[in-house]
Amino acid sequence: MPRAPKPAASPDEVVRPATGVTLYDVAERAKVSGMTVSRVINDNAHVSEKTREKVMRAIEELGYKVNVAARAARVGTLRVGLLYSNPSAAFLSAFLVGAMGQCSRSGAELILEHCEDLKTQRKAIERLIAKGADGVLIPPPLCDSRSALKHLKEIGMPTVAVATAKPSPQASAVRIDDYDGARSMTKYLLSIGHRDIAFIKGDPEHTPAQLRYQAFIDTMHEEGLQVPAERIAQGMFTYRSGLLAARELLSQKVRPTAIFASNDDMAAAAIAVAHGMHLQVPEDLAIAGFDDTPVAVTVWPELTTIHQPIGDMGRAAVELVVEQVKEKRSGHAPTLKHHLMPYTLEVRESTTLDA
Repeated sequence: MPRAPKPAASPDEVVRPATGVTLYDVAERAKVSGMTVSRVINDNAHVSEKTREKVMRAIEELGYKVNVAARAARVGTLRVGLLYSNPSAAFLSAFLVGAMGQCSRSGAELILEHCEDLKTQRKAIERLIAKGADGVLIPPPLCDSRSALKHLKEIGMPTVAVATAKPSPQASAVRIDDYDGARSMTKYLLSIGHRDIAFIKGDPEHTPAQLRYQAFIDTMHEEGLQVPAERIAQGMFTYRSGLLAARELLSQKVRPTAIFASNDDMAAAAIAVAHGMHLQVPEDLAIAGFDDTPVAVTVWPELTTIHQPIGDMGRAAVELVVEQVKEKRSGHAPTLKHHLMPYTLEVRESTTLDA
């Protein structure tokens, strides 16, 4: 006897895909935003019970893997998310080495998510959550994104901003005193006889760039020295922007005797431009940078710079976020901390033959 045909599935009947279900699928199913799904996943209190039930129903129906049950089952596993969008590969590399080393010591996993720009940061954060991140590190320039910090705060995600010059009350932070560091470099250049010093600014949206520039101007003014507009060039923390800025400064009829760049990549670019113009560094032109990334000792002559302990900052950031995650898991509100780390002035051959 032939079997009766299987009745067609009703519109309410659920077909669960085995794989590939994303946070966005859950949001669409529940007719809520991705941020609301993130809040539910992270047990955030700012979600109504009705909405929470709707999201949990969608998670169950779609078989979404990163759900409350799955997170609870991950006892002992802690995942640290890193949201990055840094134009300086040298900074990111040094930071990663420190962060990965500390994750290994802490028994945590490090998961990465790239963010092209500030417009795509929300989706990048949600992708980290979908990968199971328990806490998030945000190095520059995203460390200064108010919208990113607000989003992470709203969903209850332990967060550490790295290398921001103006820590937010919404997240922990690991940083150096950028203003004082730039003052030290400016005073050093003045101490070896320079009075006509040019400056290459960094990304204007990044708070350390703002403070480094302000410190340079303030220190020059304290010495009774004015800085003409033609002695200031805009960079964006990239090598290419440093090339353009250095060419602008060195193409003038009267050249400065020294250039202080807001980071090492741009300072290295200034050295390259000087070489191309057959200028001797430091005899004809002293050049200084900031950060002490690996490029500082791979260029010739080696670069005088402010040493920012980037690897140590990566380690400290992981320690902070792991501590906050553990506090959250124990039912306590994570304690926010702003950790100030020391810097040092590294004098090398790009400013003096005696280094």
